[in-house]
Amino acid sequence: MTPSTTVHSPPRLYGRSGELAILDTLLGRLGAGDGGALVLTSPPGLGRTALLRRAAAEHAGRHGGTVLYAAAAPTERRLPHSGLHALLCSAPRPLPDTLLRSGVTPGGLLAVLRGLGAEEPLLVCVDDAHAWDPDSRAALGFAARRLGAGSRVAVVIGSADETAFAGLPALRLAPLDDDAATALLDSLTAGTGDVDPVVRSELLREAAGNPRLLAGLAGRLTPGQLAGRTALPYPLPGAESVLDAHAEHLGALSADTHTLLLLAAAAEEHEPDGAGSDAALLLRAGARAGLATAQLDRVLFAPAGTAGPLQRAGSRVHFSHPLLRRAVLHRAPPARRRAVHELLAGLLTRPGSPPLPALVQRACAAPGPDAALAEGLEAAAVAPYPHGERSAALARAAALSTDDSLRAARFAAAAEQARLAGDTGRARAMLARVGPHLAGGAAPYVRGMLALRDGPVADAREALLTAAGLLAPHDPRRTLDALFGAAEAAWAMGDAIAYLDAMNRVPVAAADRPMAQYRAGMCAVLAGHPGRGHALLRCCLDSADRTDDAGELLRAAASALVLGEVEAACRAGARALAAVRVRGPESLLPHALEQLAYAELRMGRHARARAHALEGLHAARRTGQPNAATHLHAVLALAASVEGPAEACAAHADAALAGAGPHGLAQAAMLATWAVARADLAAGRPGEAAARLGPLVRPGPGTGHFATRMLAVPCYVEAMALSGRADEGAGELDVAVGEFALWTARTTDPQVPAQLARCRALLAPPEEAAARYEEALVHHDRAGGDFERARTRLLHGQLLRRLRRTREARGPLRDALVGFERCSARAWADRASGELRAAGEAVDGPDRGGPGPLAGLTPQQQRIARCVAEGATNREVAVRLSVSPRTVDHHLRNVFSALGVRSRTELARLLDRGSGARLQDRDEKNRAHP
Repeated sequence: MTPSTTVHSPPRLYGRSGELAILDTLLGRLGAGDGGALVLTSPPGLGRTALLRRAAAEHAGRHGGTVLYAAAAPTERRLPHSGLHALLCSAPRPLPDTLLRSGVTPGGLLAVLRGLGAEEPLLVCVDDAHAWDPDSRAALGFAARRLGAGSRVAVVIGSADETAFAGLPALRLAPLDDDAATALLDSLTAGTGDVDPVVRSELLREAAGNPRLLAGLAGRLTPGQLAGRTALPYPLPGAESVLDAHAEHLGALSADTHTLLLLAAAAEEHEPDGAGSDAALLLRAGARAGLATAQLDRVLFAPAGTAGPLQRAGSRVHFSHPLLRRAVLHRAPPARRRAVHELLAGLLTRPGSPPLPALVQRACAAPGPDAALAEGLEAAAVAPYPHGERSAALARAAALSTDDSLRAARFAAAAEQARLAGDTGRARAMLARVGPHLAGGAAPYVRGMLALRDGPVADAREALLTAAGLLAPHDPRRTLDALFGAAEAAWAMGDAIAYLDAMNRVPVAAADRPMAQYRAGMCAVLAGHPGRGHALLRCCLDSADRTDDAGELLRAAASALVLGEVEAACRAGARALAAVRVRGPESLLPHALEQLAYAELRMGRHARARAHALEGLHAARRTGQPNAATHLHAVLALAASVEGPAEACAAHADAALAGAGPHGLAQAAMLATWAVARADLAAGRPGEAAARLGPLVRPGPGTGHFATRMLAVPCYVEAMALSGRADEGAGELDVAVGEFALWTARTTDPQVPAQLARCRALLAPPEEAAARYEEALVHHDRAGGDFERARTRLLHGQLLRRLRRTREARGPLRDALVGFERCSARAWADRASGELRAAGEAVDGPDRGGPGPLAGLTPQQQRIARCVAEGATNREVAVRLSVSPRTVDHHLRNVFSALGVRSRTELARLLDRGSGARLQDRDEKNRAHP
């Protein structure tokens, strides 16, 4: 056993501020002369004793009052009145024998406590009162219920079972939350050096918020194990005292009930964590063990939620507390425990039955390392068993291994299966059992794949390239996976050169035909040979019709997006999602949902994209993949930039940018920024949109993502044109539109030609723009899609209104409004309805939530008033509304007169927009530049 030399006693209670406040209130009332009672209840290890001791110390120190403190001693817990004798003997001065004799009755105890409280405030603390003899418990409960206001006696009872003191106020202690448990662990390991993050996570996960268990686990690890320099033991030692305390609660149960509990505990060993055990298996095992059928029925088929160590939910049986199951196994004699495991293994071994559960039971029965059994477990841990069950079986195989290298390899394999199951915490815990320089490239591979989903992608790329080099001589399939993972990391980073480097390392001979075509096609496209690359990607896409493999279907969907065949990308993505749902792995679900949602965005199916992205976000959080969550937030921001509201777009974009920065996710950062800029355009803020998009669409390093940069060009051109900056940015715009034209010639995305014509219309002289818009609408007729067509109609209508052809402008603006409403683009519909009102046509429904105080103004005056209230200068309002600054000034004077306000600040206060200080600055600017 490792000596407890690395742990220090915690200087304070962590995570118990609420409980301490309640105790302080009780003590404060006691000091003021009022008594009361409180029952602290919890399973062992959650801090009942610490709270009682804190209360006793506070009362003695703060008030100088008397404290009676007692706990049930193990040797006296069943002796009549032993609990009360211990309590009364803890008085600060010896009590007369007559008083001691009378105090063992309920009424006598009440009288004794009242008598002591009459002298000075008395605090009675009783720990582990559930273990007192029944007479003592009854007397204590009787007295506590009758000590109220004016008694100058407070009773605080610690008990594992609150039903023993029904009718008294009870406070049930919950496990520590993550922050409190982390702070406690920091205190426990102070002075031992930094604790490895993986070791920290494993200790916190294993302790599950139990402070006593956390102290026991941390205290049994050496400094090297805490720092991650030495492999962690499996399972972690140090839980013995907490498990013993749980087991003591079962001491009064019958021998048959103990047998049934042991069967139930052992039957969970081959089940996934939290799944419980099979009630039918327990019935058969209980009958084989000679248990009475009536008792089995009474325990196993009691209603869910009833009191007792076992509870049933459907066909499953669960322990009332997870540690209780471990306590039953811990307390059982080894020979008896092995016999139960062998019994279950025999029941699970039948012709045609799966071998893995029986092997797991036999592994549990093994008295020590067993190379043959470990080999059998490893061989059986394959499909169709779920990845989580395979991981558990491989961990047991590792524990049984006699060879260090085999042990390390099996723990690495267990980590990989846990990763595929979506349990990243368990995966890292398994990796912590792999010793340094063992398991070849398997451990770096798993670490790299984990980092790809939840860490800096640059680190993931390096780890996966290293793993590929180590795996290449003996594991070609995993070598391919490592290199494709490294390429995926480079793609997320926005590093085309690193992507090509990883793809060019792929050994073509080891790849199947579709994989080789995908690799060659992507390399050709990025190397500047789009014709050859597209032909290869087309072959990869066509091969998807003949497969149901999720990985191949995802590559086919990616190929379709590069080709611009967004509808084919949606089909392949939907099939990939179905394959993952049916066959797994669970870890691939967020990625499949993200890719499908992105394809649906490109297709203009914003509502579907939002639904799939939300599901993907939940899956990413459930499986511990923050990088996937970051990408999904970016997709949701793009959807919200169309559907609204603007607050949702901003929130998702902020979440995406917060995750993208630390982990180097350049693609997610660009998509999120594009989303915010598109929302700016919808809200009539083209200047802000142009400022955001400019860095993304410029060529060269340090700009937008190489694969998605072109998608933002139409928004950039629109923002520059509407903000009046087309002339000053003519050079950049020419370059951007020229690149976009080249991309249009290469892609088959049907929306892109229409977007190119719209860009040219925005930059064309007024006399040529109308023809360009008509050209764009012809392309829209071929491509379909309400949103992009409505945007073209809106810009066309704005141009006509600016040219004072208001009657002609109403048709395109009306079509734009209908198109935006059809695709639920609410913010854009508001913009279209505002333009339509400005063109002189009444529009049903409020503009941006209704005029309110602006009801008496004209539509144009309403729009100007809102823009000014948001803080825009006259020139900025003129650019937004396609009018002259003089027109804005004229309308604004009329607005001030109609509303009875004298400044922009007062207008903002009236509309509850912006800040007064900012608008005072705007007033000064407008006086200087009217």
